[in-house]
Amino acid sequence: MKRSEINRHIREAKDFIRERQFMLPPFAFWTPEEWKSKGPEYDEIKRNQLGWDLTDFGGGNFDKIGLFLFTIRNGSIRDPACKKTYAEKLLISNSGQITPYHYHKSKMEDIINRGSKGVLNVKVYASLDDGSLDKNSPVRVAVDGRNFFADPGSVIRLVPGESITLFQGVFHQFWPDGEKLLLGEVSMVNDDHADNFFLEERGRFPSIEEDEAPLHLLVGDYENLAGLCV
Repeated sequence: MKRSEINRHIREAKDFIRERQFMLPPFAFWTPEEWKSKGPEYDEIKRNQLGWDLTDFGGGNFDKIGLFLFTIRNGSIRDPACKKTYAEKLLISNSGQITPYHYHKSKMEDIINRGSKGVLNVKVYASLDDGSLDKNSPVRVAVDGRNFFADPGSVIRLVPGESITLFQGVFHQFWPDGEKLLLGEVSMVNDDHADNFFLEERGRFPSIEEDEAPLHLLVGDYENLAGLCV
Protein backbone atom coordinates (compact mmCIF):
# COMPACT_ATOMS: atom_id res chain seq x y z
CA MET A 1 0.00 0.00 0.00
CA LYS A 2 1.15 3.55 -0.63
CA ARG A 3 1.81 5.67 2.45
CA SER A 4 -0.42 8.36 0.93
CA GLU A 5 -3.28 5.84 0.82
CA ILE A 6 -2.65 4.84 4.44
CA ASN A 7 -2.61 8.50 5.49
CA ARG A 8 -5.94 9.03 3.74
CA HIS A 9 -7.50 6.07 5.53
CA ILE A 10 -6.23 7.36 8.88
CA ARG A 11 -7.73 10.82 8.26
CA GLU A 12 -11.07 9.27 7.31
CA ALA A 13 -10.94 6.96 10.35
CA LYS A 14 -10.29 9.84 12.74
CA ASP A 15 -13.33 11.67 11.39
CA PHE A 16 -15.49 8.55 11.51
CA ILE A 17 -14.48 7.71 15.08
CA ARG A 18 -14.98 11.31 16.24
CA GLU A 19 -18.44 11.48 14.65
CA ARG A 20 -19.43 8.45 16.72
CA GLN A 21 -18.14 10.13 19.87
CA PHE A 22 -15.53 7.49 20.64
CA MET A 23 -12.45 9.04 22.23
CA LEU A 24 -9.00 7.71 21.37
CA PRO A 25 -6.03 7.99 23.77
CA PRO A 26 -3.61 10.91 23.31
CA PHE A 27 -0.86 8.80 21.68
CA ALA A 28 -3.18 8.27 18.71
CA PHE A 29 -2.45 11.81 17.58
CA TRP A 30 1.33 11.96 18.02
CA THR A 31 3.28 12.75 14.88
CA PRO A 32 6.46 10.80 14.00
CA GLU A 33 8.50 13.78 15.24
CA GLU A 34 6.65 13.79 18.56
CA TRP A 35 7.31 10.06 18.88
CA LYS A 36 11.05 10.66 18.73
CA SER A 37 10.84 12.81 21.86
CA LYS A 38 9.14 10.10 23.96
CA GLY A 39 11.16 8.31 26.61
CA PRO A 40 11.27 4.66 27.75
CA GLU A 41 8.18 5.13 29.91
CA TYR A 42 6.21 4.71 26.67
CA ASP A 43 7.90 1.47 25.62
CA GLU A 44 4.75 -0.55 26.37
CA ILE A 45 3.03 1.14 23.43
CA LYS A 46 5.75 -0.01 21.06
CA ARG A 47 6.38 -3.46 22.56
CA ASN A 48 2.70 -4.42 22.63
CA GLN A 49 1.89 -2.69 19.33
CA LEU A 50 -0.72 -0.21 20.46
CA GLY A 51 -1.95 2.30 17.93
CA TRP A 52 -2.88 2.61 14.27
CA ASP A 53 -3.03 -0.53 12.17
CA LEU A 54 -4.55 -1.51 8.87
CA THR A 55 -4.11 -4.50 6.65
CA ASP A 56 -4.88 -5.68 3.15
CA PHE A 57 -3.96 -9.23 4.25
CA GLY A 58 -1.29 -9.33 1.57
CA GLY A 59 -3.77 -9.13 -1.29
CA GLY A 60 -3.12 -5.56 -2.39
CA ASN A 61 -6.85 -4.74 -2.51
CA PHE A 62 -7.72 -3.10 0.79
CA ASP A 63 -11.18 -2.01 -0.40
CA LYS A 64 -12.21 -5.64 -0.98
CA ILE A 65 -10.17 -7.65 1.53
CA GLY A 66 -8.97 -5.54 4.42
CA LEU A 67 -9.58 -4.13 7.86
CA PHE A 68 -8.76 -0.92 9.72
CA LEU A 69 -7.78 -1.24 13.40
CA PHE A 70 -6.61 0.78 16.39
CA THR A 71 -5.20 -1.18 19.35
CA ILE A 72 -6.09 0.67 22.53
CA ARG A 73 -4.56 -1.72 25.07
CA ASN A 74 -2.74 -5.04 24.97
CA GLY A 75 -0.57 -7.33 27.06
CA SER A 76 2.19 -9.68 25.98
CA ILE A 77 2.45 -13.46 25.92
CA ARG A 78 6.23 -13.16 25.46
CA ASP A 79 7.17 -10.75 28.23
CA PRO A 80 6.63 -12.15 31.75
CA ALA A 81 7.05 -8.64 33.17
CA CYS A 82 3.85 -7.56 31.43
CA LYS A 83 0.96 -8.58 33.68
CA LYS A 84 -1.83 -7.38 31.43
CA THR A 85 -3.86 -10.40 30.27
CA TYR A 86 -6.34 -8.62 27.99
CA ALA A 87 -6.57 -6.47 24.88
CA GLU A 88 -8.98 -4.01 23.30
CA LYS A 89 -9.20 -2.83 19.71
CA LEU A 90 -11.39 -0.51 17.71
CA LEU A 91 -12.12 -1.74 14.18
CA ILE A 92 -13.60 -0.17 11.07
CA SER A 93 -15.07 -2.44 8.41
CA ASN A 94 -16.06 -0.71 5.19
CA SER A 95 -18.97 -1.50 2.93
CA GLY A 96 -17.89 -4.10 0.37
CA GLN A 97 -14.89 -5.13 2.48
CA ILE A 98 -14.38 -8.56 4.02
CA THR A 99 -12.04 -9.85 6.72
CA PRO A 100 -10.97 -13.31 5.50
CA TYR A 101 -11.27 -16.64 7.32
CA HIS A 102 -8.88 -17.06 10.22
CA TYR A 103 -8.77 -18.42 13.76
CA HIS A 104 -6.63 -18.06 16.86
CA LYS A 105 -5.10 -20.80 18.98
CA SER A 106 -4.34 -18.63 22.01
CA LYS A 107 -6.81 -15.76 21.90
CA MET A 108 -10.51 -15.83 22.70
CA GLU A 109 -12.26 -12.65 21.62
CA ASP A 110 -15.52 -10.76 21.53
CA ILE A 111 -16.35 -8.85 18.35
CA ILE A 112 -18.84 -6.04 18.99
CA ASN A 113 -20.99 -4.04 16.59
CA ARG A 114 -20.37 -0.69 18.25
CA GLY A 115 -22.38 1.40 15.90
CA SER A 116 -23.70 2.96 12.72
CA LYS A 117 -26.95 1.52 11.45
CA GLY A 118 -25.69 -1.59 9.73
CA VAL A 119 -25.51 -5.27 10.58
CA LEU A 120 -22.25 -7.18 11.01
CA ASN A 121 -22.21 -10.65 9.44
CA VAL A 122 -19.92 -13.23 11.05
CA LYS A 123 -19.59 -16.61 9.30
CA VAL A 124 -18.21 -19.42 11.47
CA TYR A 125 -16.75 -22.91 11.16
CA ALA A 126 -14.86 -25.14 13.54
CA SER A 127 -11.29 -25.95 12.50
CA LEU A 128 -9.60 -29.27 11.82
CA ASP A 129 -6.12 -30.23 13.00
CA ASP A 130 -4.73 -29.61 9.51
CA GLY A 131 -5.93 -25.99 9.58
CA SER A 132 -8.88 -26.46 7.26
CA LEU A 133 -12.59 -25.84 7.75
CA ASP A 134 -14.57 -28.46 9.62
CA LYS A 135 -17.70 -28.56 7.49
CA ASN A 136 -19.42 -31.22 9.57
CA SER A 137 -19.14 -30.21 13.23
CA PRO A 138 -21.31 -27.68 15.06
CA VAL A 139 -19.57 -24.50 16.20
CA ARG A 140 -19.64 -23.27 19.78
CA VAL A 141 -20.35 -19.54 19.96
CA ALA A 142 -21.92 -17.08 22.38
CA VAL A 143 -23.92 -13.96 21.52
CA ASP A 144 -24.19 -11.55 24.45
CA GLY A 145 -24.16 -14.36 27.00
CA ARG A 146 -26.34 -16.78 25.03
CA ASN A 147 -24.23 -19.89 24.53
CA PHE A 148 -25.21 -22.28 21.75
CA PHE A 149 -23.92 -24.44 18.91
CA ALA A 150 -24.33 -23.07 15.38
CA ASP A 151 -24.40 -25.17 12.24
CA PRO A 152 -21.12 -25.14 10.30
CA GLY A 153 -21.08 -22.19 7.92
CA SER A 154 -23.72 -20.28 9.86
CA VAL A 155 -23.80 -16.51 9.46
CA ILE A 156 -24.41 -14.77 12.78
CA ARG A 157 -25.92 -11.32 12.24
CA LEU A 158 -25.16 -8.69 14.86
CA VAL A 159 -27.17 -5.48 15.05
CA PRO A 160 -25.62 -2.40 16.72
CA GLY A 161 -24.81 -3.17 20.34
CA GLU A 162 -24.63 -6.94 19.88
CA SER A 163 -21.47 -9.00 20.19
CA ILE A 164 -20.23 -12.50 19.51
CA THR A 165 -17.70 -14.53 21.50
CA LEU A 166 -15.30 -16.46 19.28
CA PHE A 167 -13.55 -19.30 21.07
CA GLN A 168 -10.09 -20.60 20.21
CA GLY A 169 -10.03 -22.60 17.00
CA VAL A 170 -13.20 -21.09 15.51
CA PHE A 171 -12.73 -19.96 11.92
CA HIS A 172 -14.47 -16.67 11.27
CA GLN A 173 -14.81 -14.16 8.50
CA PHE A 174 -16.89 -11.00 8.77
CA TRP A 175 -18.25 -8.17 6.70
CA PRO A 176 -20.74 -5.31 7.09
CA ASP A 177 -24.21 -5.50 5.66
CA GLY A 178 -24.22 -2.51 3.36
CA GLU A 179 -22.84 0.21 5.66
CA LYS A 180 -19.46 1.13 7.11
CA LEU A 181 -19.32 -0.11 10.70
CA LEU A 182 -17.49 0.83 13.86
CA LEU A 183 -16.62 -2.38 15.67
CA GLY A 184 -14.90 -3.30 18.91
CA GLU A 185 -12.76 -6.22 19.92
CA VAL A 186 -12.24 -7.24 23.55
CA SER A 187 -10.00 -10.25 23.96
CA MET A 188 -7.26 -12.10 25.68
CA VAL A 189 -3.75 -10.88 24.86
CA ASN A 190 -3.34 -10.31 21.13
CA ASP A 191 -0.26 -11.51 19.21
CA ASP A 192 -0.56 -10.65 15.54
CA HIS A 193 2.84 -12.17 14.73
CA ALA A 194 2.12 -15.71 15.96
CA ASP A 195 -1.59 -16.24 16.61
CA ASN A 196 -3.38 -15.60 13.30
CA PHE A 197 -4.09 -18.77 11.34
CA PHE A 198 -5.61 -18.06 7.93
CA LEU A 199 -7.53 -20.50 5.77
CA GLU A 200 -5.57 -19.27 2.76
CA GLU A 201 -2.04 -17.92 2.86
CA ARG A 202 -2.24 -14.28 3.92
CA GLY A 203 -0.04 -11.51 5.19
CA ARG A 204 -0.97 -9.64 8.36
CA PHE A 205 0.90 -6.36 7.85
CA PRO A 206 1.00 -4.39 4.59
CA SER A 207 4.05 -3.71 2.47
CA ILE A 208 4.36 0.07 2.29
CA GLU A 209 5.50 2.24 -0.60
CA GLU A 210 6.83 5.42 0.98
CA ASP A 211 5.48 8.03 -1.43
CA GLU A 212 4.96 10.62 1.33
CA ALA A 213 5.74 11.11 5.02
CA PRO A 214 3.59 9.25 7.59
CA LEU A 215 0.76 11.20 9.17
CA HIS A 216 0.91 8.90 12.20
CA LEU A 217 2.95 5.78 12.78
CA LEU A 218 1.44 2.36 12.25
CA VAL A 219 2.21 -0.38 14.75
CA GLY A 220 4.49 -1.92 12.13
CA ASP A 221 6.52 1.28 11.93
CA TYR A 222 7.76 1.19 15.51
CA GLU A 223 10.58 -1.25 14.83
CA ASN A 224 11.35 0.04 11.35
CA LEU A 225 11.94 3.74 11.90
CA ALA A 226 15.28 4.91 13.28
CA GLY A 227 15.27 5.83 16.93
CA LEU A 228 12.05 3.99 17.74
CA CYS A 229 13.27 0.43 18.30
CA VAL A 230 12.49 -1.09 21.68
